[in-house]
Amino acid sequence: MIALDTNVLVRFIVEDDARQTAAAAKLIDQAVAADRPLFISGIVLCEFVWVLGGSYRVPRAEIARVLRELLRARHLAFDAPDQLVRALDAFLHGKGDFADYLIREQGRAAGCDTVATFDRALLKERGFMAPAAVT
Repeated sequence: MIALDTNVLVRFIVEDDARQTAAAAKLIDQAVAADRPLFISGIVLCEFVWVLGGSYRVPRAEIARVLRELLRARHLAFDAPDQLVRALDAFLHGKGDFADYLIREQGRAAGCDTVATFDRALLKERGFMAPAAVT
């Protein structure tokens, strides 16, 4: 199995560099033809969301649509896809970044009740708390 880096996934989806897009497409087409899944880590998805939103100004709803398609793709493998789906749903409806919600989901899977954060927008959502003041 081959793991995809963020830049390969971005080139494949955004198609903004002809040479790199062709190379990414060829790799993915070969994997599909050989019925070999490609792995996409949660870190890559976090970076992917950040790049699409920050560099390409893709709206949140469109990013969520693309992520949902990736998560449904038969030839893509993910670590803890259930966590990714819950993080995606929270990202679509919440104020935080996809990474924030994935951190919450991974924390829950590790037995944590909450995520301590200074992000004020997240403090209004379930599963996040402000750290206690240190004296």
